[in-house]
Amino acid sequence: MKQNLPPDSMKEAQRRSLSWQLIFILGLVSALGDVTYETARGVSGPYLLFLGASAAAVGLVSGLGEFIGYALRLVSGYLVDRTRAYWAATFIGYGLILCIPLLAFVNRWELAALLLILERIGKAVRSPARDTILSHATAQTGRGRGFALHEFLDQIGAVAGPVLFGVIFAVRQSYRDGFNLLWLPGLLMMGALLLARVRVPVPEILEKERPEADAAGKRLPGAFLWYGIFTLFSVAGFATFALLSFHWTAREIFPAGRIAFLYALAMGVDAVAALVVGRIYDKIGLKGMLLIPLLTLPVPFLGFSGSATLALACVVLWGVVMAAHETVMRAAVADMVGKARRASAYGIFNTLYGAAWFVSGAVMGFLYERTLAGIFIFVVAAEFLSLAAFAILYRTLPASKPQPEP
Repeated sequence: MKQNLPPDSMKEAQRRSLSWQLIFILGLVSALGDVTYETARGVSGPYLLFLGASAAAVGLVSGLGEFIGYALRLVSGYLVDRTRAYWAATFIGYGLILCIPLLAFVNRWELAALLLILERIGKAVRSPARDTILSHATAQTGRGRGFALHEFLDQIGAVAGPVLFGVIFAVRQSYRDGFNLLWLPGLLMMGALLLARVRVPVPEILEKERPEADAAGKRLPGAFLWYGIFTLFSVAGFATFALLSFHWTAREIFPAGRIAFLYALAMGVDAVAALVVGRIYDKIGLKGMLLIPLLTLPVPFLGFSGSATLALACVVLWGVVMAAHETVMRAAVADMVGKARRASAYGIFNTLYGAAWFVSGAVMGFLYERTLAGIFIFVVAAEFLSLAAFAILYRTLPASKPQPEP
């Protein structure tokens, strides 16, 4: 069959095949990474307390880790653009995940805190570089479909890791045994990453030159400013799962022991919904981002009700919105920004995304202690402003049309 293909078509077919292989392998890397570090995120608070940390110390460590994990992406994205060291940054970032199984060998909470923060630094180092590599591959497969497959595989690990650790801990009653188990997915993760590097050593070759996108050279397009504003407002109006679950527990809507399983359900919905949302984006282009504020609006009204049925519907919808965040939002950056500044763009995007999460948690937590009506007003206002920013964005970027399906 290959002999019947013209040389250009054969080259295109090979490029597309390599793109799908790279997306799948990086999805496997992310899944194995999530098995390792999402497990630690779920039990880090109890483990630090077990080692003797105070509640204030636990809050400081978790808050500092999240802040560093997002803020440093500005720096790492800029450096990756300057050096083009995509794979080096990705290897360093994923390598720092191995700090998590090292938790099995510490006996002081200060050392455990250091390892947890180092893992968050690794997240900051790898994210812009990895997303840039994926952006080159998804140019061949369709941005939405490619990022959706990666997110689907990623979330399988996010569900499997905490469940596996929970089973081990229930049987052995030992944090050390649970963390030691994480050496296996951690080392397999690094092996899969090495395979990806061997298969596609220069990921830029997977994406054809796009003069209209790359003409700006080292400048970010003006539309990216409005995209950042859209991101900030749409995510700021998205209630955090921590606050929602606090409400469910405080109002005795769900028992505390069920919250972890509700979060696992949300992650499972995220995985499946990502495949659907990605296809929608490939068909209608940037207009697919309208799903984000429209689906975000009902979340607080369902989640902060007194009904278990509505709260369960909120869990499902929360997972769908997260799927849109992880697919549509990342795909849109690649479609808007040329190769020269794409890692920097991902660094800026991720920093704004993290800042919006901080605003969401801080503002809604403050309002929750005073009046739920204040949360509803805040969410409606934030999503209205995000829609206004999107309207300006769409007019600013005339090329906001879906790419033809491969």
